[in-house]
Amino acid sequence: MSDRSRARSEANIQADIRQLLLIGGLGLAEDDLDVHLETRAGRGRIDIEVGYTVIEVKKTLTSAAVVRDAEAQLGGYVAARSRETGQRYVGVLTDGSEWRAYQLRDSVLTEASRYVLKAGRPDLTALLGWLEGVLATRHDIAPTPYEIRERLGAGSVSYDLDYAALTALYEVHGETPTVQLKRRLWSDLLRGAFGTQFTGDTRLFLEHTLLVNSAEIIAHLVLGIDVLDLQPATLLSGGQFRDARISGVVEQDFFDWVLEVPGGEVFIRTLARRLARFDWRKVEHDVLKVLYESIIDSGTRARLGEYYTPDWLAEQMVEQVVADPLEQRLLDPACGSGTFLFHAVRRFLNTAERAGVPLPEALEAVTRNVCGVDLHPVAVTLARVTYLLAIGKERLLADNRGSIHVPVYLGDSIQWRREETNLFTDGEVIIPTTPQAAQIDGDRLRFPEALLHDTASFDNLIEELATLAASPRRRGRTPSLTALFNRRAIPAEHHEIIRESFGQLCRLHDEGRDHIWSYYVRNLTRPRWLTRPENRVDVLIGNPPWLAYRRMPPDMQKRFRELCEGRGLWHGKEVATHQDLSGLFVSRTIQQFLKVGGVFAFVLPNAALDRGYFAGFRSGLYPDDSELTVVAFTHSWDLRRLRPHFFPRGAAVVFGRRTKPVDGARPLPTSTLRWRGRLPKQGHTWEAVAPYLAFEPADLVSNDPAVLESPYEPRFFQGASIVPRVLFLVGRKPTGPLGLPSGRRAVRSERSSKEKPPWKNLPSLDGVVESEFVRSVLLGESVLPYRLLRPREAVLPLDHNQLLDGEHPRIDLYPDLARWWRRAEAAWQEHRSSDRLSLVEQLDFRRKLTQQLPAAPLRLVYAKAGMHVAAALVDDPRTIIDHKLYWGTVTSPAEGHYLCAILNSPALTALVRPLMSYGKDERDIDKHVWKLPIPIYDSANQVHVRLSELGRHESEAVADLDLDEGADFVSLRRLTRKALAAGPYADEIEELVLGLLAQ
Repeated sequence: MSDRSRARSEANIQADIRQLLLIGGLGLAEDDLDVHLETRAGRGRIDIEVGYTVIEVKKTLTSAAVVRDAEAQLGGYVAARSRETGQRYVGVLTDGSEWRAYQLRDSVLTEASRYVLKAGRPDLTALLGWLEGVLATRHDIAPTPYEIRERLGAGSVSYDLDYAALTALYEVHGETPTVQLKRRLWSDLLRGAFGTQFTGDTRLFLEHTLLVNSAEIIAHLVLGIDVLDLQPATLLSGGQFRDARISGVVEQDFFDWVLEVPGGEVFIRTLARRLARFDWRKVEHDVLKVLYESIIDSGTRARLGEYYTPDWLAEQMVEQVVADPLEQRLLDPACGSGTFLFHAVRRFLNTAERAGVPLPEALEAVTRNVCGVDLHPVAVTLARVTYLLAIGKERLLADNRGSIHVPVYLGDSIQWRREETNLFTDGEVIIPTTPQAAQIDGDRLRFPEALLHDTASFDNLIEELATLAASPRRRGRTPSLTALFNRRAIPAEHHEIIRESFGQLCRLHDEGRDHIWSYYVRNLTRPRWLTRPENRVDVLIGNPPWLAYRRMPPDMQKRFRELCEGRGLWHGKEVATHQDLSGLFVSRTIQQFLKVGGVFAFVLPNAALDRGYFAGFRSGLYPDDSELTVVAFTHSWDLRRLRPHFFPRGAAVVFGRRTKPVDGARPLPTSTLRWRGRLPKQGHTWEAVAPYLAFEPADLVSNDPAVLESPYEPRFFQGASIVPRVLFLVGRKPTGPLGLPSGRRAVRSERSSKEKPPWKNLPSLDGVVESEFVRSVLLGESVLPYRLLRPREAVLPLDHNQLLDGEHPRIDLYPDLARWWRRAEAAWQEHRSSDRLSLVEQLDFRRKLTQQLPAAPLRLVYAKAGMHVAAALVDDPRTIIDHKLYWGTVTSPAEGHYLCAILNSPALTALVRPLMSYGKDERDIDKHVWKLPIPIYDSANQVHVRLSELGRHESEAVADLDLDEGADFVSLRRLTRKALAAGPYADEIEELVLGLLAQ
């Protein structure tokens, strides 16, 4: 490769690149037939041409003029080759060290991706991976999660190129009426599920388009279909599947808009070529969720509440609840990419094979017994392909397999919209085709409910009617349906209603209102049909959306609260931000889809096991205006201790069954099975992961925010919001040769590597202030067990315990403070994220500063967060407590040492940890310590007195430790705990604390 420190000719670099391409494992032939040098293009010659890529080589790309000229030359080559072949070409510009990939974007060459080799230690493996993504030359790649992420994910050059091409198409043709229509229908669906937060998100629409188009191409590849020989329209419409008598997989949807715009067919051909590199026949698990997660960023998935379940967990859950696969009907009401469906299908078919069930019967039965619903159109497409992957190519290609209908539907399992909850009337399913359908009888579609009992037959009927309505041969007339009725053996009593609906489909098409009605009707009716009592399933399983209340738009929050209040799931505004959609989703889907006696298993946030705001869910009793839903919980799995976490929050699994109201509810047991272990990086099956896990029974401790056990709770408060710290914390500044008068301090902002934008980018405040306004401050990192580190200092406008701001008349009595504070206020006003609070209001938010004043002579502080509780005494009344600490007044040193002994004991940490709020780990101590029954200090109680004495001894011991106070506070806490554990009083304190709290 090129070294810019040495002059080399373009010919030498070109020869080196040619050699790298041939020997780099890119699937290129050694006989040079795949790598062409100096091929003619117009009046020039292409340095290197490989497949659909042209490479222009230069000695160096450090000169802007050289790059500009080279890009113009490369753009001509790319345009010429694209015109000649009708394929999408990629251009690469390189000097051997820097590699730039380009595409034509509205006839302009635009950079899509770049890779630069590091000088001195070049990573050729990474470069070859980048090149392979550009060239797309390797074949038979195993579609493992790693390969999917590396070659197709958002960090790959393949994604950069495909997304850039898709963006270019949309920028030019996005205003086309049909494109806008499909985007609007996509937005309407997301709005129904997630409110208004995504309706204007063009990037998400394009990402979904790329995902769905990819999934539909993969569906063909699973069957061994040569996608490179098919027309793009055939790929996205599912023609090959219809010919193979496989329905419900690939169909016209919102995302085939690419075929309606110039250049779209070239995009689909290129995408098919990239995907055809993989051997999709080797799939052994749900890899499409990996594709989804590698393209859709984690922030977007959080706003959707989407956390996809690991295969090994889904496999084990299916094993637990599906005791009789051939007899139990199973539904995943939030199927996502189809992970649970994959393992349920595999379990069914493997059981059928062992039982000797003929393949045609097994395939017909599995599509009756295993089905999925999701409100996310991308998830539905991915799940349908995953369903095929679970069936497997060998079964799909069997001569005697019969027809297959994949039962995965686009639907609202919660049924947010009241107007859509009842589509069935007098034996008919009625679907409005306009918002005014209730007033205009003709503007609706009607079908006999009896036809829905045969899923495949009904879906195929609707698809055939829609296809016939859109047929060019119809020419405005309404054809006879007699042949269709005879072929499908439809009873005569249903003919008239079907003719009426067919006429409406024809009118919709003729009026330009053909809104993919086949897709719409089939997906809307099936989930509603499953809610009928006689159609409910035996098993509900899945991972519901964990959409947080604070992420819901206002209209969705209102409806969420209404549904929760009616079922006893709402726990008040004070914990509203902690609540999420999962508990409501489970109770609602049990009510709608699970028969009495049926069983369920759901992945939920770990908070469902013991947090107070899940108390209503754990009760198992969900009243509703229409139906009382009662469940008997059987057991749970606590997955919080698994590492690394597979979700951003701790997870759990709850199991139970639906019971009759007269039998009563059974609350979730207070015992659980706790899983521990470190998950292997490449483990995807239960067999691969299980050896790394350990299991232990554990008791759950309910954390109900309404219950306060200790009388100390009202005496403790959170410290003041001394943030952003750059505006408050200061260090001493040299006074200069002239010095300063008494009562003045030269100070400068104290900076930290932990600062965040925009504050980290601001210049330091620096100047002179009156000494009385420089106050000692204790931060979270100032506290060790039994000991305080050196306080920090902050400029705080406190005048005899009165808080001043820049407009206060007294502040100008202190001109140095006034100058400093007004500069701080100006910086705050310019860069604050909200207009609601002034800097003084931020500092004294909820009176967390002024309620500290005047301070008592003796206080106790403990850290707000951490893996271990750390507490110490404060005997300086002028010291201000920061919001990373909690503080409370103690009446005597004896009481202070008593509390320190309790709070610093490992036993206390172990007891409070189950009560603590947690995401990945329990780190938010807050006031949860006071949910333990810590009694008020009593000098007449010998245990209290002894704990106080031991606390004093430990305090003296820690004070004598030789600690480097400049070291990281986490290390200092660890050293302190280690010294205490080795000391003479550790065991006695543990025994006394445990005995005290057990009383």
